[in-house]
Amino acid sequence: MADLSGRRALITGGASGIGLACAEAFAAAGAHVTIADLNGEAARSVADRLGGEAWEVDLSQTAPLGDLRLDTDILVNNAGLQHVRAIPEFEPESFALLLRIMLEAPFLLIRAALPGMYERGFGRIINVSSVHGLRASEFKSAYVAAKHGLEGLSKVTALEGAAHGVTSNCIEPSYVRTPLVEKQIADQARLHGIPEDEVVEKIMLTEPAIKSLVEPEEVAGLALWLAGEGSRMVTGASYTIDGGWSAR
Repeated sequence: MADLSGRRALITGGASGIGLACAEAFAAAGAHVTIADLNGEAARSVADRLGGEAWEVDLSQTAPLGDLRLDTDILVNNAGLQHVRAIPEFEPESFALLLRIMLEAPFLLIRAALPGMYERGFGRIINVSSVHGLRASEFKSAYVAAKHGLEGLSKVTALEGAAHGVTSNCIEPSYVRTPLVEKQIADQARLHGIPEDEVVEKIMLTEPAIKSLVEPEEVAGLALWLAGEGSRMVTGASYTIDGGWSAR
């Protein structure tokens, strides 16, 4: 288990799902965690329980993030959302929203965190991408575009940060047992013309060789390792937790 004693970690979307699992793992390893989330009440509840701080923030409002300065040792870009539509029906405002939250906001947060990381000679940028950062699926044009972009941003960050003790990596899970995935089920059923109770088996678990949803704690375990001292030579990498999906 990584020792994060004395480190400060900021996790976006930290009040639920993968972000919550990361916050719990990091706090257990000794880090002081900041829970950044649109749901301020939930963020404060988690922060109080873990002895950390809460930051109520709407990452779709990117203009204020341009002047931000973040003093954190570890940044986990995890916040996300999904919108499932065929391209002809995909609302342009929804496409733009997904890119703001999952690509523009991570860029701005990385930009805000790097100066302090450079000064201290240590930093860990962990971008929660997706197997859809490596592969495409129909009806997810905005999500796939944002995650592919995040992969590129992460690699550029790795190259620029290398001389300053900063690493940047992506984690690519397949479908994770989170509220975000659960919210997709109705739309997937409608688009594919199947009952909702068949979506997990017939849509979400078709590609993975291991026929199971990923658990948030499994993603957090990898994030914890990437956040520690033992991963100093790991940068610009993409780590799949996809049950073999991307092996195809």
